[in-house]
Amino acid sequence: MKNYDPYKKTILFFLSLINIVLMTVLFGLFWYKFFAGTMYAYRFYRRGNYVVIFLYAVFLVFFTRMYGAMKIGQLRRIEVILSQYLSIFIVNVITYMIISLLAFRMINVVPMIVMTVGDFVITTLWSYCAGKVYGRIFKSWKILLIYGERPATDLVYKVEERRDKYAIYDAINVNEGLEAIADKVKDFEAVIIGDIGVKQRNEVLKYCYGNGIRAYVIPKISDIIMMGTDRIHIFDTPFLLTRGYAMSFDQRFWKRALDLFLAVPMLIVVSPIMLIVSLVIKLYDGGRVFYKQVRCTEGGREFEIVKFRSMVENAESDGVAKLASVGDARITPFGKFIRATRIDELPQLFNVIKGEMSFVGPRPERPEIIREYMESMPEFEFRMRVKAGLTGFAQIYGKYNTIPYDKLKLDLFYIENYSLWLDIKLFLMTVKIVLKREAAEGIRDTQVTAEKEKDTSDVTLVLKDIVKKD
Repeated sequence: MKNYDPYKKTILFFLSLINIVLMTVLFGLFWYKFFAGTMYAYRFYRRGNYVVIFLYAVFLVFFTRMYGAMKIGQLRRIEVILSQYLSIFIVNVITYMIISLLAFRMINVVPMIVMTVGDFVITTLWSYCAGKVYGRIFKSWKILLIYGERPATDLVYKVEERRDKYAIYDAINVNEGLEAIADKVKDFEAVIIGDIGVKQRNEVLKYCYGNGIRAYVIPKISDIIMMGTDRIHIFDTPFLLTRGYAMSFDQRFWKRALDLFLAVPMLIVVSPIMLIVSLVIKLYDGGRVFYKQVRCTEGGREFEIVKFRSMVENAESDGVAKLASVGDARITPFGKFIRATRIDELPQLFNVIKGEMSFVGPRPERPEIIREYMESMPEFEFRMRVKAGLTGFAQIYGKYNTIPYDKLKLDLFYIENYSLWLDIKLFLMTVKIVLKREAAEGIRDTQVTAEKEKDTSDVTLVLKDIVKKD
């Protein structure tokens, strides 16, 4: 079978271009039919019309890239479609506001709604057809999993969700030696190098690199720290400089400015929603509207986080900190709704305005849970080098029930790669995450905190069962 992988980016570019062109053409038709004549005093000349249509295409490219709406083959089809819908909605709202400003009045919204529905139809058909084309050209990689002492079955189940792209057919323990791995890997197109020892991982990685074998590597915490280093040279010796992360004055200033710029207007906009939610909670059982809890922020400082109460009163009357589990009986019917939509988090805007939290950053944890995590993960305190956030890297790319070790890696990646643009990007991506129901899944009943119970499953038996079903 011919390998089209060298042409993947080019093929994906043209597939994405088709979608952008179709929606831009639709906008062009609506522009000339409904919008161009609404301009104040004079109509645009030909070039003016072209500029407006071109700007619409630019907006589409920006937001579809922002939300990963063009990641055919990388994201599940439903995620691609959801990202497309969100991108189209935002672009069309912005476009409507711009046209209204140019017209010096609020124009008729019906044509824009009809055009948006047409965009949804176009992008749905495009997503389906592009996915089919991608699936025919690029088959899933036949992968060998190389694992060590850490449990690997959870990783297998995660990868299994994207079997259209990554298909693990077998596994081998790294302790069997490089010779056994080299002999086995001949029958596979790629490997996943799990969380194994550094010395063993380096040997396997160098072998794969030397023999042109595609390797997916799970990074260690030290790897993520190295990602944020400066590259310098002293004569002919290369160095990687890590300073021990600390925000500069200008970074702190602009981050605080962004927090206030986002939080204050948002609080004003959502205040009617917050009032309605407060009334519903109070009328349901007469209990407290807000739920306050001690959490830790930058430098381990404690503060009281504020949320809408989504559980019954005295949900932790036994004094034991316990995260919400799947089907948790403590959550009220209305509480399920506000948790799924993240409305219960809105009062944290007060925490942001007070300076206890930032809009973007690692989610704050309880002091007792932090102490528990640090017994097995001393590096957990690294995530408190910045202010806790309302949303963050771990919330965008993880789930509520993602294990703390993986959340720690995501949070450290954010800290080591911090920039104002990254904060803006994560804020915009949060809108998409709110719409994804699985991102709010609770932990299992067997978990007291987010730590997973010990995994005693045999990864090779699990794989045999998966391959048999395949």
